[in-house]
Amino acid sequence: MSLPKTIITSPSAAKSYYIPRTRDFFLNLLKKAITLSHLIQLQAQLIHHNRLQNDISITTKLTHKFFDFNATGHATALFFSVKKPDLFLFNVLIKGFSTNNKPLSAISLFTHLRKSTRLKPDDYSYAFVISAAASLEDARIGGILHGKAVIDGFGFDLFVGSALVDLYFKIWRENLAIKVFDRLAQRDTVLFNTMISGFVKNSYFEDSVRVFGDMVLGNGPKFDLTTVIAVLPAVAELQELKFGTQIQCVAIKCGFHSHVSLLTGLISLFSKCGDVETARLLFREIGKKDLISCNAMISGFTCNGKTEDSVRLFKELLGSGERISSSTIVGLIPVYSPFGHSYLNYCIHGFCVKLGIVSHSSVSTALTTVYCRLNEMELARQLFDESAEKTLASWNAMISGYTQNGLTETAISLFQTMQKNNVNPNPITVTSILSACAQLGTLSIGKWVHSLIKSRSFESNVYVSTALIDMYAKCGSIVEARELFNLMPERNEVTWNAMISGYGLHGHGQEALKLFYEMLSSSVKPTGVTFLSALYACSHAGLVKEGDEIFHAMVHDFGFEPLAEHYACMVDILGRAGQLEKALKFMKAMPVEPGPPVWGALLGACMIHKDTNLARIASDKLFELDPENMGYYVLMSNLYSVERKYPQAASLRQVAKKKRLAKIPGCTLIEIGQVPNVFTSGDQSHPLSTAIYLELDKLTGKMKEAGFQTETATVLHDLEEEEKELTMKVHSEKLAIAYGLISTEPGTEIRIIKNLRVCLDCHTWTKFLSKITKRVIVVRDANRFHHFKDGVCSCGDYW
Repeated sequence: MSLPKTIITSPSAAKSYYIPRTRDFFLNLLKKAITLSHLIQLQAQLIHHNRLQNDISITTKLTHKFFDFNATGHATALFFSVKKPDLFLFNVLIKGFSTNNKPLSAISLFTHLRKSTRLKPDDYSYAFVISAAASLEDARIGGILHGKAVIDGFGFDLFVGSALVDLYFKIWRENLAIKVFDRLAQRDTVLFNTMISGFVKNSYFEDSVRVFGDMVLGNGPKFDLTTVIAVLPAVAELQELKFGTQIQCVAIKCGFHSHVSLLTGLISLFSKCGDVETARLLFREIGKKDLISCNAMISGFTCNGKTEDSVRLFKELLGSGERISSSTIVGLIPVYSPFGHSYLNYCIHGFCVKLGIVSHSSVSTALTTVYCRLNEMELARQLFDESAEKTLASWNAMISGYTQNGLTETAISLFQTMQKNNVNPNPITVTSILSACAQLGTLSIGKWVHSLIKSRSFESNVYVSTALIDMYAKCGSIVEARELFNLMPERNEVTWNAMISGYGLHGHGQEALKLFYEMLSSSVKPTGVTFLSALYACSHAGLVKEGDEIFHAMVHDFGFEPLAEHYACMVDILGRAGQLEKALKFMKAMPVEPGPPVWGALLGACMIHKDTNLARIASDKLFELDPENMGYYVLMSNLYSVERKYPQAASLRQVAKKKRLAKIPGCTLIEIGQVPNVFTSGDQSHPLSTAIYLELDKLTGKMKEAGFQTETATVLHDLEEEEKELTMKVHSEKLAIAYGLISTEPGTEIRIIKNLRVCLDCHTWTKFLSKITKRVIVVRDANRFHHFKDGVCSCGDYW
């Protein structure tokens, strides 16, 4: 764009008229500038006509325009060419830095304004710089700015308040966002919209819907199109299809329904609620479909398992010449239902490589997630390692993938690497890593993560606190778990379930049921998992009558259809209590055919009560339904051995051998000084192996003097009795406990984790040991916790 010098009144006119270079002339050119090149030419003319030094308003508008073209360098140079910039120009530059992804520059300039000039920041200054801090997601800087805003008298300003609410939601401090919101006397639609979208981002979907409801009912400012669009993801995540339809009716009534952005939001909502046909109809209503609406429909098809439709629409999009985005690819990847679509995943991956977008963080993260769900961990890790830009979401996907696939040590190791790389975790990160700690039973690392949570003030997040409760319960610290539960101001159904399940794991049946009925009296509705947790607690505490009442209430009072796990729990409750015939009668009355979990529960009960005849019926069924499960062969073989039916036991082992079924090797973990040590049966690989076996010999002598006798009934019959005793002596849990005794101070509690159910001999051995050594020994096996103290186990020998 060149600047006009003349206006020709007619083709033949020789005379030209000069256009005065007035202020309005330059402002008009400034408005019409459509490229950075135009702006630079205009800046040169302004300098030539001495306008920049004499007119701060034009300078400010030109600065603002530079930021529109992401020309932060030009804007900064222009700002510093002004001898006495006013507050408005400062604010334009702070806002420009913030919106152009230069948050540190915005904060630095704000600091300069406050400390090195006579100007005083106003509400705009604070709002813009707080927005910059929000993009940094830095809690410390955000807190400092909040404090300064209060000192300067803007603590209750609406504009500043809205920015603070947004900041606290972005750094996962929803409790502080709520406090700021509650203290503002004046509230507008923008503030309410910020609350709704903030709650959605932090997964507080019910709260998001509640705030929207307040606006609809007139208990807040009038809602607008942005409000409706903001609440739709919350409704989708809650799977509230009926409420979503009601919102759609409200949108039609208010005249919003023709907006493409709203229709796109509704497409996502109906898709996530499983009504893909309504989503398809809404998509057809859009006259001129933009890329965002196409992406929503592709994602909708994919998440409902309609991959053929999603691929067809994707091909149509490519054929139309429309430029696809990374969001298009992410929507196409079958993250929600990856099984059976491996070939499609590979094709998408190859397409991304060809297109050069596989390195885009969202694409890489989605592919990593889908490979993790398919348990293709090497491919997932390769993608993660090759990603140039590792976002927090990509770290979370990889850590979560390792955790969900049982690779807990690798998950913890990767989390520690993430910390070394100064990547700040969010609640999603710590929830995943706490799950890994819970699985592995590493209490020391769990406590370290807890201290990290405290330092980042994540404890107010209900999901984080729930994960902490679960971690402490599964690491043997049920008292700490209950203390955290009591401190929580808000609990959801997962929180209650975690605590009830925790009590069940530790054999505290009465405490579990007390909490269960307390939950029923609260405003939190129970889920199928709640009833399963309560039934599990009854099973391990011998509460037959209570278990029967809970199962009846679940079906008849709450209308839940029992799953296989619920039926298995009921069979386990009856079976453990010795009511085997009643358990079989219950199974015959089931409206569905009993599966492996139910028959497995019956077989386990037969083992406890030595009922070989019923066990044979159960095992025959299990060998038919689940022929590859070695555990059932081991159980039945052990039962035959106990009953001294050695030929039958040997025959079963031969069948399993011919089928090439392998028994899961028993192993036990003990953590000493934050270092995990794993032992297997007869293990001699530990550096202190000699000392461990000497300690075992010494303990065996003392225990025999105290009356301990080795339980050898389940050991192979063709061994001599002395050999049988030696075989039982080197079980992994005994080696781990012996190592704990020689590695810790007298009186120190010992905690171990066994991957299989603890055997009768080791259970009796540990009872004797706790009395002789005056130690508390906590054992987590595959089913529950055992707390040994003074020769007594917390399970009451009922496990």
